[in-house]
Amino acid sequence: MPENKNLSSEIKKQLPKELVEFLRLAGELAQKRGQKLYLVGGVVRDLLLGRENFDLDLVVEGDAIALACEMAEARQCQLVTHQRFGTAKLAWDGGSADLATARSETYAKACALPTVNPSTVRDDLLRRDFTINAMAVALTPDLYGQLLDLYGGLSDLQGKLVRVLHGKSFIDDATRIWRAIRYEQRLNFHLEPETLELVKRDVDYLKEVSGDRIRHELELILKEEFPEKALCRADELGVLSKLHPKLKADDWLSAKYEQARRWSSPDNPSVGLYLALLVYRMGSKDVEEFISYLRLKKASGRILLDAIDLKANLGQLASPQVTSAQVYTWLSGCAIEAVVANIIAAGMPSAVPRLTEFVEKLRYIRPALNGEDLKKLGVAQGPEIKEMLHRLLEARLDGKAATRRDEEALVLNWLAGKGA
Repeated sequence: MPENKNLSSEIKKQLPKELVEFLRLAGELAQKRGQKLYLVGGVVRDLLLGRENFDLDLVVEGDAIALACEMAEARQCQLVTHQRFGTAKLAWDGGSADLATARSETYAKACALPTVNPSTVRDDLLRRDFTINAMAVALTPDLYGQLLDLYGGLSDLQGKLVRVLHGKSFIDDATRIWRAIRYEQRLNFHLEPETLELVKRDVDYLKEVSGDRIRHELELILKEEFPEKALCRADELGVLSKLHPKLKADDWLSAKYEQARRWSSPDNPSVGLYLALLVYRMGSKDVEEFISYLRLKKASGRILLDAIDLKANLGQLASPQVTSAQVYTWLSGCAIEAVVANIIAAGMPSAVPRLTEFVEKLRYIRPALNGEDLKKLGVAQGPEIKEMLHRLLEARLDGKAATRRDEEALVLNWLAGKGA
């Protein structure tokens, strides 16, 4: 790739026409203000790789908020600004763009959040995580499409390498270790040898990062097309154990993740399902520690705990005598992802048909009659209504009532003292 590479043709070819027009207008307005505007980050990398990416990140050497206000007026966009950070977000039907003032970052101590100051695009690119994400494309009309590659990103794209920009990168922000693995596996690249040594040297700095920030990186990995690739690589490099020493990512997990994709198709598996499978071989105490460390939200934590609790009690579902009503009672309080995780990962095949029956059929069953119907049939107002509805649900689940008329007959029998 030549040093003076121009990406105007790639922009026109790979981005929707509406986004191309947006970029041209933004560049024109910036130039009128005497400012330089650049497209930066992952979208530049993906333009060079021919990969689809419509996430527009723009950096201006100047006042980003003032430029964003002009853009919002010219394009009739929605605008959200953050004065403290010098950033703005523009949104419209079918697209959005983030706009920031070029800035430098300094770190008071390892893994602290940085101090930010307005600066040049050179400094703005230097603060980024990897060379392949530290390229920019000029958008002002006089330089439109010109690639700015100050740190060897082009060469590393050619060599399929993920390389940090300096030796303290992981010390400044250890979450970059997780990002390095994610990009390596997504792009089928390799960690550049010195970067690989830095990962091994600095992996313990992950302990200095808050669980919230680590959780964010893990969730991004679980939204990848094949998250098991990054998790297995993280295990190999001693990174996964920093989440919890009992975690494993291996051929077993890879097979379960593939099953999860087949089960969830045409949708992607939820983060909750992937997490449940990741912790499935751990004990409940270890899972509680994992939830606490990552500060998982209540709903996510419940999925994991339900999955482990259900795993410990699968024996009751394996009995041939168990009724559909009993299956419903046992499972209706569980997060559905926890049930699916046990379908995929349970070591007790005889329980799987009942789990599957619940997910595909039983959880959707409801009585035809409601409380008002029961009152018309003579059921007294109060607790008896709730009890009757529960008995009707059981009758539906166990095949003792197939129609509304069947339910009415059962209620009348119960009221008459028959079959009570």
